[in-house]
Amino acid sequence: MEYKDYYNVLGVGRDASAEDIKKAYRKLALQYHPDRNPGDKAAEDKFKDLNEANQVLSDPEKRAKYDQVGSAYTQWERGGGQPGGFNWGQWANRGGDVHVEYGDPADVFGGRMGGFSDFFEQIFGGGFTQTAARQASRQRSTPAYEQSITISLDEAFRGGTRLLQLEGKRLEVKIPAGAQTGTKIRMAGAANGGDLYLVVEVAADPRFTREGDNLRTEVPVDLATAAAGGEVRVPTLDGELVLSVPAGTQPNQSFRLKGKGMPKLKQPSTRGDLLAQVRVRIPKVTNPDEKAFLENLTKHN
Repeated sequence: MEYKDYYNVLGVGRDASAEDIKKAYRKLALQYHPDRNPGDKAAEDKFKDLNEANQVLSDPEKRAKYDQVGSAYTQWERGGGQPGGFNWGQWANRGGDVHVEYGDPADVFGGRMGGFSDFFEQIFGGGFTQTAARQASRQRSTPAYEQSITISLDEAFRGGTRLLQLEGKRLEVKIPAGAQTGTKIRMAGAANGGDLYLVVEVAADPRFTREGDNLRTEVPVDLATAAAGGEVRVPTLDGELVLSVPAGTQPNQSFRLKGKGMPKLKQPSTRGDLLAQVRVRIPKVTNPDEKAFLENLTKHN
């Protein structure tokens, strides 16, 4: 049986972090996905290898065991071990049924995985559960589909529902509060028996710029208020509020309004902040007295 170098498959070092492994897998899985390479057997085999490598290296327990196997195999090779002579039996999984996770659909780009190698089955497989086998078969026969859906910032803020027409069926989609561009909403079995993933795109909003869970907005402030201090009205997704700006407020200065930003996805009770950025309105000065006043004010500052 052939030893599988999963680190080499993903093109990462043995000290790679979990995030490095995730990024490498996403990039390569997208490149070699069967939908992008129809009829390409080499790409299909590569995709299977990538999935298998990710199954092991993204799981801390599997990775720890794999590293032990790799260390023992390397020592055996350096000691003059001959091909086919390594005792794989000492590492075989004999713990009964092991449920093999097929990963987040966002990570696998459609869920078509293919089978596992003899190496994987020997070390990690044990008894592949009938439930997992049925799931694997169903995923291979009914691939997932993706479709974009554009929502407003207000919809992303409050959540809600959308009605879609798909293949003659009316579907109700629940938009989660805190959804961001790139968020995927799974609709199990909605596409010819396969899963449908709606990829969210949040439309630009003229009032706010989104920065993760934070929002930024410009607040017009007249010169007198910026210089002497005062109150201005600030738009929020909850409605307007009054902000007190101190004397000497500078152009582009920002004020952080805690908890007035977007809700966190899956934690809607926790919200980001709103950054109110001051835009000082400079008046046109045509009156000589006004000009003299401003010049005198500048001299004293």
